[in-house]
Amino acid sequence: MLDVSPAEADDLFDRGWRHFGPSWFRPVCRGCQACVSTRIVVDAFCPSTSQRRAHRRAAGLRVEVGEPRINDRRIALFHAWHSNRVEMRGWEPAVFDEKDYFMQFAFPTSIAREVAYYDDAADGRLVMVAVCDETPRAWNAVFCFYDPLIGRCSPGVANIVTLIDIARRRGQTYVHLGYRVSGCPSLRYKSAFHPQEVLLRLPDDGEPPVWQRAFATAPEA
Repeated sequence: MLDVSPAEADDLFDRGWRHFGPSWFRPVCRGCQACVSTRIVVDAFCPSTSQRRAHRRAAGLRVEVGEPRINDRRIALFHAWHSNRVEMRGWEPAVFDEKDYFMQFAFPTSIAREVAYYDDAADGRLVMVAVCDETPRAWNAVFCFYDPLIGRCSPGVANIVTLIDIARRRGQTYVHLGYRVSGCPSLRYKSAFHPQEVLLRLPDDGEPPVWQRAFATAPEA
């Protein structure tokens, strides 16, 4: 689906669809509901202590929001991030060239956005890139990668809080985080942002989506 309008994208996100490069998709696994669509309610969001701390650590970075870009700096940053994941988490090595970057992170659509973070204290070094979608009602977090040297500062958490701030300033209602999978350590972090809503199940064609408010079951650190 290459001709999806921003308003149509809003409806697709509300129905549990995801957007990545030129592709739209959602789970079709019979008998399995492990992938739970989740979104943050922007005006009601209350950051935890650790989320505020991560946001403060990133406060010195310059943030630029615009259309996705592709260049050697971005490709090198992705390689550094992915190589760190290979070493620390046992991910499979990946061959990732300019065409791959374009198709996955810089494919031009009417809703595609890039949030780039620069460290001006280090000669304007690019340290993080968040690939997103912007629609009339929401921001959709697609993918985020960053310099492993800043990994201990929880940059991924800081990016989500930044997206919430951007959405609030622009009058948008939600920040979609995609699928939360409780059994997957890489996706479990999504449950820490509250209040949030979860899609009770993927609706059939013509059936309205039903979202339910989900609150934290224990105090956040």
